[in-house]
Amino acid sequence: MSDSMITLTDESLTIDHSSREVDRERFIAYQNELSAQAEEKAQQRQHAKGKMTARERIDTLLDPGSFTEIGQFVGGNVAEGFKGAAVVCGLGQINGRQVAIYAQDFSVQGGTLGEAEGDKIIATIDKALLLRIPVIGIMDSGGARIQEGVVALGQYGRIFKKTCQASGVIPQISLILGPCAGGAVYSPALTDFIIMTKDNSHMFVTGPDVVRATTGEDVSFADLGGAQVHNFQSGVAHYLAEDEDDALDYTRTLLTYLPSNSDEPVPFYDYIEEDVHIDVGAIVPDETKVPYDVVDVISAIVDYGEFVQIQEFFARNIVVGFACIEGRSVGIVANQPIHDAGTLDVDASEKAARFVQFCDAFKIPVVTLVDVPGYRPGTQQEQAGIIRRGAKLIWAYATASVPLVTVILRKAYGGAYIVMGSKSLGGDLVYAWPGAEIAVLGADGAVSIIHRRELAKALEEGNEAEVHAELSAAYTRNNVNPYLSVARGELDGIISPNDTRATISASLEALQTKNTIYTGPARHGNMPM
Repeated sequence: MSDSMITLTDESLTIDHSSREVDRERFIAYQNELSAQAEEKAQQRQHAKGKMTARERIDTLLDPGSFTEIGQFVGGNVAEGFKGAAVVCGLGQINGRQVAIYAQDFSVQGGTLGEAEGDKIIATIDKALLLRIPVIGIMDSGGARIQEGVVALGQYGRIFKKTCQASGVIPQISLILGPCAGGAVYSPALTDFIIMTKDNSHMFVTGPDVVRATTGEDVSFADLGGAQVHNFQSGVAHYLAEDEDDALDYTRTLLTYLPSNSDEPVPFYDYIEEDVHIDVGAIVPDETKVPYDVVDVISAIVDYGEFVQIQEFFARNIVVGFACIEGRSVGIVANQPIHDAGTLDVDASEKAARFVQFCDAFKIPVVTLVDVPGYRPGTQQEQAGIIRRGAKLIWAYATASVPLVTVILRKAYGGAYIVMGSKSLGGDLVYAWPGAEIAVLGADGAVSIIHRRELAKALEEGNEAEVHAELSAAYTRNNVNPYLSVARGELDGIISPNDTRATISASLEALQTKNTIYTGPARHGNMPM
């Protein structure tokens, strides 16, 4: 073929450099036709499954008209009718802020990943790092392309490494809107947030067929790695979406609370004070054993009552999520008394620890609301590794450099008091409501140990209940209250429940220039595993 002529598979279309302007337009029209045909084919396949196409997902997520596709025809020859690789990549905007995005296209070879797809995804993350903007990955793939063998596997390794390089530098969000299996699951697992839909999302390292062949266990896709499993049991996912629209909407909402990168200040919005009074103290019962929903407390103290939960259905004895207080984005960690009395266990510790670490990486202040009776007792927790896994929460708070504001609402006992953002662990400003109980043990437990002889004698005399009540009351007056903590400097003050929002806001304002960045030789610690 001569240098002056390129022939396409469409025999009616040739490019003759003697008439460039006309042929350029015809070439662009040819590309557009290829794209339209590919999208029509994708719609036929995806819509039949109740799923959007890759480009429809991108268009729904991004601001209208903001998407700029990159490398559409990478990996093939347009002149031979190549319609593109099994992933769509580019740049766009969400609420006016720039993001990078890639979406796997299941209509092209089952969305499998080969050399071209891997190169495109890596280039997209590189672009996000260069521009210091969030990167969003939409997963819908059959995994590594078998025909490309080790080349495809190598591409996953490069994606993993690039994702790790971006961790803590730019926010990374993964939406699982179809299958994600085998080694491919570790790509989203390395990102900050994973969003799954109820019906079509599946994540597992080994599929049902392999499980059946190796273990004899007969298990469905949903039971092995469906959205319910990963939201309620494994903790792999961070949000359970009703459908794709809900997943995409949650992604847009989540990004409003996050900076674009680790060097950018947290988002700050204009806040119009509401003429609404909520009696925060009335939400929390005085009796420490009566449960309540701490989300009601959170809603009462944050802007417009808006709170975006993370991992809502996993480790429900602790609540984490994002909100704004007088326009400033904050992360919130709170014990949840309506689930297991708000005790700390292995899952709650890891859930809160990772959330605090994320906030610390992106300079988002952490507000901690404490109402914890202690660690959950029992052999199951000890054998599950509460020592090493509970230590992660200590590590997260102790190494955090962001402002840490803590409010003890009702009780804080034993080691659980220490790890929930206490002053001794690094809490910058720590407060308590009047009547808060802070001690090594609750009165009942402490009296049973300290006064066991008196109680044994009272049992013989038949008045054990009266003696126990009297001793408990005395122990509470002398030991289980916030006043000793104030006197010893472990609390910065006792505040009225209805002043909680104002106190937190003032504290965040006072701490906004906090800087505890390590300036010595390059180093990193060894986080508990």
